[in-house]
Amino acid sequence: MTIQTETKTYLNYINGEWKASDTGKTSDSFNPSNSQEILGSFQMSSANDLDEAVNAAKEAQKTWRKLSGAARGDFLFKVAAVLEEKTAYVAEAMTKEMGKTFAEAKGETARGIAILRYYAGEGMRPVGDVIPSSDSEALMFTNRTPLGVVGVITPWNFPVAIPIWKMAPALIYGNAVVLKPASDTAVTAARVVECFHEAGLPAGVLNMVTGSGSVIGQGLAEHPGVDGITFTGSNAVGKQIGRAALDRGIKYQLEMGGKNPVIVADDADLDLAVAATISGGLKSTGQKCTATSRVIVQQGVYEKFREKLLQKVAEITVGNGMEEGSWMGPVASKNQLENVLSYIEKGKAEGAELVHGGNRVTSNGLGDGYFIEPTVFDQVTAEMTIAREEIFGPVLALMKVETLEQAIELANDSEYGLSASIFTTNIGNMLEFINDMEAGLVRVNAESAGVELQAPFGGMKQSSSHSREQGRAAIEFFTSIKTIFIKK
Repeated sequence: MTIQTETKTYLNYINGEWKASDTGKTSDSFNPSNSQEILGSFQMSSANDLDEAVNAAKEAQKTWRKLSGAARGDFLFKVAAVLEEKTAYVAEAMTKEMGKTFAEAKGETARGIAILRYYAGEGMRPVGDVIPSSDSEALMFTNRTPLGVVGVITPWNFPVAIPIWKMAPALIYGNAVVLKPASDTAVTAARVVECFHEAGLPAGVLNMVTGSGSVIGQGLAEHPGVDGITFTGSNAVGKQIGRAALDRGIKYQLEMGGKNPVIVADDADLDLAVAATISGGLKSTGQKCTATSRVIVQQGVYEKFREKLLQKVAEITVGNGMEEGSWMGPVASKNQLENVLSYIEKGKAEGAELVHGGNRVTSNGLGDGYFIEPTVFDQVTAEMTIAREEIFGPVLALMKVETLEQAIELANDSEYGLSASIFTTNIGNMLEFINDMEAGLVRVNAESAGVELQAPFGGMKQSSSHSREQGRAAIEFFTSIKTIFIKK
């Protein structure tokens, strides 16, 4: 029998007010640890709702852009303070809505707070350069102008950090925002937006509209009042968004899939490599675009690494993310469960050796949740589906090579190029990896999934539209350069 721990219906946030959709329709948000439990419901919005939000943003942006950077930054500092007070409230929704452990959810919320404070400080940083003119009686310099209204389309796997690392720079550089969060984490998104509301952000500067991707997401890309789109999600949807934005001639930013390798060289610290492979590949139940998926190991240490890895994987505790002692929670939805299990079946059918896990977990009261054992395949070859397609689940594919050159070539044999890591104590190996790896983020003796908020982030090849998020690089997307020439 379905139980409902919270009956609240979450509304859209438009022009500073919480409003129901004109459709009168809502959808429920279920707990992936217990699919019988409803966390709350959210609006299934219409194109009319989107119109209202975009129009509110367009009007509010006229005033917002005229504030000083310091004044806009003060608002972000206030949001960070409210979010800090509500860390447990927001993190609980995240755990109950998409499954990651409460500790991870609190860590992600803390990251959101840090991002807000970082970009609040951006309000006092330089935004242009003085350029010498060939005319001795002229002053020439550059400035930055906001795009206008930015559509923000975000995924469910980081329902606090990703919206904030898009919204915070958009806002500090003078844009207004319309947020379309993933439906699987619409409640978490609403709780984040509550923090902006409580901090007193001017009405219309930030708006949130929930609903289907085909109506609201695609609608944002096609809306004549939207001046830029930033998207994180699947390649298929990202390309649809990009095509719509290109047709309209607006800026777009796409961060999409990954099939991220870790290389373990013969001289690696194996204990460090094992710990980082497990953390990078299995934390958040493997549901990270930067998660380790392919584990490429030189043959000299392959057997020893494999033994150590399987020993540590066997120690992982799968369970409800709100319960003490759970190291790995469920996947986020029934669709995710079915998708990951189908990849595991493909791995077995194509000849990979399943050496750990591979099953749905139903014991110990977990039968109503979407739990999967941490899974390890051995004898994986480059042409296998599990070596080529993004699984987005707790599945590691072990691959053996003879030389470092072969390892790098195999690592690059992918349509994706988001992140990659290597474990080695040889500086020559490090430099070869850094120079030859085709990925936007390369890490040495560290897991593939680590991203620091002050550094540019983005992928190569099919992982990205080749722009960069986070850090100072964010200014390049959310503003346009204006060159000013003043004659005496």
